[in-house]
Amino acid sequence: MSETRPKNNFIRDIINEDLKAGKNQGRVQTRFPPEPNGYLHIGHAKSICLNFGLAADYRGECNLRFDDTNPETEESDYVRSIKEDVAWLGFDWQDREFYASDYFEKLYEFAVDLIKKGKAYVCDLSAEQVTEHRGTLTKPGKESPFRNRSVEENLDLFRRMRAGEFPDGSMSLRAKIDMAEPNLLLRDPVLYRIRRAHHYRRGDAWCIYATYDWAHGQSDSIEGITHSICTLEFEVHRPLYDWFLVQLGIHRPQQIEFARLSLSHTVLSKRKLLELVKEKYVSGWDDPRMPTLSGLRRRGYTPASIRRFCDEIGVAKANSIVDMALLENFIREELNKTVPRAMAVLRPLKVVLVNYPEGKVEELDCVNNPEDPAAGTRKVPFSRELYIERDDFMESPPKKFFRLSPGREVRLRYAFFITCVDVKKDPATGEVVELHCTYDPATRGGDAPDGRSPKATMHWVSAGHAVPGEVRLYETLFTKRDPNEIEEGADWKSNLNPRSLEIITGAKLEPALKTALPGSRFQFERLGYFCVDVRDSSPGKPVFNRTVTLRDTWARITKAGKENE
Repeated sequence: MSETRPKNNFIRDIINEDLKAGKNQGRVQTRFPPEPNGYLHIGHAKSICLNFGLAADYRGECNLRFDDTNPETEESDYVRSIKEDVAWLGFDWQDREFYASDYFEKLYEFAVDLIKKGKAYVCDLSAEQVTEHRGTLTKPGKESPFRNRSVEENLDLFRRMRAGEFPDGSMSLRAKIDMAEPNLLLRDPVLYRIRRAHHYRRGDAWCIYATYDWAHGQSDSIEGITHSICTLEFEVHRPLYDWFLVQLGIHRPQQIEFARLSLSHTVLSKRKLLELVKEKYVSGWDDPRMPTLSGLRRRGYTPASIRRFCDEIGVAKANSIVDMALLENFIREELNKTVPRAMAVLRPLKVVLVNYPEGKVEELDCVNNPEDPAAGTRKVPFSRELYIERDDFMESPPKKFFRLSPGREVRLRYAFFITCVDVKKDPATGEVVELHCTYDPATRGGDAPDGRSPKATMHWVSAGHAVPGEVRLYETLFTKRDPNEIEEGADWKSNLNPRSLEIITGAKLEPALKTALPGSRFQFERLGYFCVDVRDSSPGKPVFNRTVTLRDTWARITKAGKENE
């Protein structure tokens, strides 16, 4: 697959109609507004690609804005990682890097304006009491006893709240809307709370902080956003978003909601991902098992594969779960065309070619990438003693096992045909420890002059030239397709996959892999696609993470789905 222009969708239909009607003077201005309280994940990639992609396609602009109104959860490290991830995906916000915290003074002025219009009041109810007064979906809320304070009193109290005269949580500023509204969010929502917390950018300059609902729409307005694109859970917030902007009489962006990405066999909740990190179920935000962009990058995923994935799943109005196999399909297709091949034996079994001259070493030509003729070939040493995969030998094989067994001939990739003539075992355990084989010198390069062709071709490495290496194999982080489906009383972490990581320390690699640079990618023949770990590798000692297997599980899923239609 090649990258194509994004598909038409209902958001583009809305923008097209707006442009046709001359709305916003023909401008298209979007934004990607992450909260800096965690690392970005694959779900954010969908929003990034959508917002930056729309701006590019309509010759508009996309802002990067950090909605940093909660000082207790936000950190500068999260800001750094978010900027790194957006840039890695291939998007440039140029000079349009904004922060809601830069608008604190303006947001305060907006709040004062609401108070003067009789649309906001200072409330002495505690957070718990506010919740109690809100009512339910079937029961109207109860008005606060402080709802009818005078404008003058509210202005005075709000000024004193900002000045720090009152304890944390003792007061809040609330919008005066309607406690009988069917939408609970419109029942006098809280705009500001007293919270003495150090802000990573503003320090201790503020002791009142805006809620997300209050800050978000006004920040969009300040920046001149035309289309405020949010995930579906914000649909119920849209009436409040619009109410604030109408009451203030300022520029009103159009909020449009789309279905967020849910990916099988993982979670995309920052709260849950943070829990996995803090409780050390994973090694960090960039653990290659994590669905974070930093984790996917470390595992070997490319920006192009993720952009193509986001384009393929499209934009919809209904939530659904996308199978992990589809994401794997895109990186597999890209790497198949672009990365060099190499040979590595993960679980080595020694082979001695009894008729091969002792001390002889020859170099065989191996194709770097059969999908790319320009990639050329490389030389790989071959000798009397080799390593093959332990799983490639069975002493008493079943009927459909075509790899090496006593008396059977197989092909070594790019090398020779060999036949097993003897099996050496550990006397104490009975475990096979070494195979004695003969080779046919007439089959150099992997072909026989007489046209015979073994049913199995196996990879190998020369024992005397092999480089020891550490290889990490990954499975899905969770065993269930939807990890949030749990039995009553169970913890969502009970669905964690105990086999999500296997570390192999005794792998044998072809010698050229010793100098592989961090971040470089390879296909280990017959084993999958691997990336040199950027964190744990050191010069001459690369650590390889498996990005994805060779098997195209998405093709099987698609075929099965069509057969069931």
